[in-house]
Amino acid sequence: MNKQHAHNGHQYFDYILKYLFLFIGSIITAIGLELFLVPNNIIDGGVVGLSIMGSYLTGLPLGAFLTVLNIPFLYLGYRHIGKSFVISSVFAIICLSGWTSVFVPIAEVTDTPFLATVFGGIITGLGVGLIIRNGGSLDGTEMVAIILDKKSVFSVGEIVMFINLFILSGAGLIFGWDNAMYSLVAYFIITRTIDVVIQGLEESYAVMIVTSCYDLVADKLVNELGRGVTLLHGEGGYSGETKKILYCVVTRLEIDKLKTTVLDVDDMAFVTIYKVNDIIGGRFKK
Repeated sequence: MNKQHAHNGHQYFDYILKYLFLFIGSIITAIGLELFLVPNNIIDGGVVGLSIMGSYLTGLPLGAFLTVLNIPFLYLGYRHIGKSFVISSVFAIICLSGWTSVFVPIAEVTDTPFLATVFGGIITGLGVGLIIRNGGSLDGTEMVAIILDKKSVFSVGEIVMFINLFILSGAGLIFGWDNAMYSLVAYFIITRTIDVVIQGLEESYAVMIVTSCYDLVADKLVNELGRGVTLLHGEGGYSGETKKILYCVVTRLEIDKLKTTVLDVDDMAFVTIYKVNDIIGGRFKK
């Protein structure tokens, strides 16, 4: 019974922490938009970009457009992605709508387009990244892209980029082509910052090593790199020979050391390295 209570308590804590981060992410996003990008007529992509243009043309609050334009996308998300994702997204969108209204009367931090693009992009990307990392979304076009990805040959990234090409072109017609180009730079900065927030500053890589000296290599990786190693059992596709495969996860800074360590033991080892987006559990952190 005590274990059950402890488990439930941990779940409630995670739940509260999740919505706290969604709330903080919406505040940070609102700061990036209202104090940097919007006053300088620089837009983000997706629904946020459409909302900025709609607010500029009609004089209606940005938050109103953010809420209304996302409704059909949230309905699609509910049907095709899941209830938890939609609830988190609704919470984040409502919070963002409220905070954009709060920051409207405050003067912009800078009226220099270049500075607004760079710092607005970083701050907005940080906020959006926090929201995505905690299971929400501010951009309905991403939901459409996820759904279309299952029914087309294009990836989610390609579909989002295609949609945003039209949105940023609209910015050129409304705000002028200089602002459209600044918007393109801001969009790039935002997406890169989102990647950093989601994946972390210290990138991690999964490594698979096929070697006949697997015991010696594993010993060196554990003792010299301080990394845990998992032994997988494989078989040669052509020879049918039984093989041992080592699997471990290292940081970007440790890749060269790992290569040297493996090849010092077995210069015929076959090593594959690929990026890991996230790590949960285990004993990866030193």
